[in-house]
Parts: sequence; structure tokens; C-alpha cells
Amino acid sequence: MESTENKYITVAYKLYTVDKDGKKELMEEAKADHPFQYISGLGTTLEDFEKNIDSLNKGDKFEFTIPASAAYGEYSEEHIYELPKNIFEIDGKFDEERIVPGNIVPLMGAEGQRYNATVVEIKPDIVVVDMNHPFAGADLMFEGEVLESRPATTEEIQEVVNAMSGGCGCGSCGCDDEGDCGDGGCGSSGCCH
Repeated sequence: MESTENKYITVAYKLYTVDKDGKKELMEEAKADHPFQYISGLGTTLEDFEKNIDSLNKGDKFEFTIPASAAYGEYSEEHIYELPKNIFEIDGKFDEERIVPGNIVPLMGAEGQRYNATVVEIKPDIVVVDMNHPFAGADLMFEGEVLESRPATTEEIQEVVNAMSGGCGCGSCGCDDEGDCGDGGCGSSGCCH
């Protein structure tokens, strides 16, 4: 098997979702002054995203679509859950400031897995949440430019490994909103590219 080197890559892009009717909607933008950055081969981005970008060079422009099946899967009604309202309490009081329809809230599974859920509805004793990824069921169309593509340093690779294991001390996904860890795993849709 041929080994591939890990590359440090930064891109500026626009991400559009394309629904089944072909309707295109701008969902996210990483501008050149705050680009999306990652290290290839570490599993921090969508596999098809890497496949489309990794062979490009600095300055190359790109446009490609990743089908829903290779991105975040199809939307599933089975991922809608009714949870007891009391699990959203802080000091015995329901967190009505953050638990509102449309907000994304972090949840933790029985074995410590972290999930993001969208609040759908609040009932008297139940909170209805949607565990589907916000882009589930949509094809993802990326348009942009490669701003940097070079071999990653050992230190950069180690930063990502530390962030993935929770060792960098930033947010729960290994980065904060500003990407201060330098791990390249931060995307505005929650470290998911």
C-alpha cells in the first residue's frame, strides 16, 4: 500500500446544500481571512472532501458536489427523540434560555459519546430533539480556492491528535469558535468537515 504524506491545507470556500429539487442554498462560508484548515489523512474532514482537495495545489480553484450518502447521510425520522425535560435542568431549573426550538444543544450518550441535537419542540414534560446532522439528506456543493497546501509538520499533526483526544483544553470538539487550537478541525457547523 502506498503511503501518503499528511498535508497542511487551508481553503476558502462557500458551502451550498442542494436539496432533492435542485434548490441551492448557501449554508457556510470560510473566507480567506479566516480559512478552513485541516491536516489530510487524519479523518478530521469528510473523506470525499479530502479526496477532492488533496491533489490540488496552492492557488487552485475547485467546485465539486458530495452526495448526501457520502456526506452526512439521508435524513431519518428515527433520529427524532423525545427526552425528559428534567435532563435540561441546571441547578433544578429548566434551561429555557438555551433550550428553545432551533437551537443546537450538546448531549452525551450513556458511554460518554458526544452528540449535537437540534431542539424541535418543547412540551410540558418532554423536549423533542432531532439528532440528524443539520446537512443530513442534502448534497453538499463546495466552491472555493486552495490557499495553502504543504507537508504538515510533526507538531501540527500532534496538535490535531491532542485535540481529537481532548488534550488541548479548548472546546468539547477540540477547538473553540475562533479555532485557537490551530487544529484545523473547526468548521462553523461543529468540527465536522
